[in-house]
Amino acid sequence: MTTTGAIAEEGARGAPMGPWWWARRRGLVLDVVLALASALECVLEGISFAHDVGMPAVLGGLIGAPAGASLVLRRRWPVAVVLVSIATTPAEMGFLLGIVGLYTLAASEVPRRIIVVLAGASLAGTLVVAIARFHQDTAEDGYHPGLWAMITFSVVMALGLTAPPVLLGLYVGARRRLVESLRERADGLERELSLLADRAEERAVWARNEERTRIAREMHDVVAHRVSLMVVHAAALQAVALKDPEKASRNAGLVGDMGRQALTELREMLGVLRTAPEGAGRGAGGPASSAVQSERLAAVAVAASARVRVPSGGDGAEHGDGAEHGDGGPCLEGLEDLVGQSRAAGMAVELSVSGDGRSYAPDVEQTAYRVVQEALTNVHKHAPGAKALVRLAHRGAEVALQVENGPSAGDAGAGPGLPSGGNGLVGMRERVGALGGVFVCGPTDAGGFRVSAVIPDRR
Repeated sequence: MTTTGAIAEEGARGAPMGPWWWARRRGLVLDVVLALASALECVLEGISFAHDVGMPAVLGGLIGAPAGASLVLRRRWPVAVVLVSIATTPAEMGFLLGIVGLYTLAASEVPRRIIVVLAGASLAGTLVVAIARFHQDTAEDGYHPGLWAMITFSVVMALGLTAPPVLLGLYVGARRRLVESLRERADGLERELSLLADRAEERAVWARNEERTRIAREMHDVVAHRVSLMVVHAAALQAVALKDPEKASRNAGLVGDMGRQALTELREMLGVLRTAPEGAGRGAGGPASSAVQSERLAAVAVAASARVRVPSGGDGAEHGDGAEHGDGGPCLEGLEDLVGQSRAAGMAVELSVSGDGRSYAPDVEQTAYRVVQEALTNVHKHAPGAKALVRLAHRGAEVALQVENGPSAGDAGAGPGLPSGGNGLVGMRERVGALGGVFVCGPTDAGGFRVSAVIPDRR
């Protein structure tokens, strides 16, 4: 026979476990006390019953003691306890045993039909014994109340001894199951909330990593392109400073303009980073390292401007970052200026545009601009003196880009050394992939390099 629901519930609460089938020690103490009281009652009533039927009193006590003590098994075998109480009903013993046994049976996980059958049997046995006892007592007193009065009194007495413990047990059992169900639901909700919190933390970490990567890409594009051109112009300035002062002056002006433009963009990004919580981004590549780069660029720009004065009306102002959207980001209209910067640095570069020009979503135009910018920067770094061709194609729902360069020309590879961190192609691929586009790059058969990108319009 199964244990009661009380045992399962008390064990689930994590209380100190008792011996055998008791969930807690105080349950053991309660059952032992009830069993002793029931055994004492059954012994006294057994002696009285033995005296009435002419049996030895010791025999009645020996029968009553184990019958009453069986109450200690009520949590483990409630059906057996009720059967014992029904069996001792004719001897008019075990009232406490019957009441507690019926309550435990009704509150347990025993099937409902078994509870109904045993409760009905206990009610019938109590009713028969009550009728017989009532008839015997009234006959001894010479009082004859009538059959219906006797039956009514016996029914009330039988119901009073049977119905309350059964109903109370059913209520306690239902309440226990409800509480257990609510506890399980609360545990389930707690697990779900914990899972949601973990997922939210994972999403927050992912978002921080994505933002960190995006900022790193922007800073790489700004620093790599501007500084690469500044190094090229500085090398040209050094080479022609004595031979052609006018050209040296223009190159110095370009270096200063590019340094100021890079400084402005870095300051804008640093302004965004400073809005983050204090202490964020203190590692490598964070605001601290960006500030160092900003100071270095400022020093370069000031030194270049101070060394040679830019003639008024010079073309240094013509090589800005091109047209921008209302949000301050570069756009496709600035490709001509971007190509002009590379031309001014000595690169033979051609821009080819096909299709009807139109505007795209700001992030699409900015990504296209950055792809061309990084591709031209790589030409300066890895193929100095090479010819480059920039193709821009406007299509119905996308924009296509291609930057192709030939091999380095003659001794041009001996130009200024430009360090490379190997992140340019990775950044371009990430930018294009984030917008659902396609990015392809690789060497050409002629010994050059080709970068191609197709970006869908998100407007």
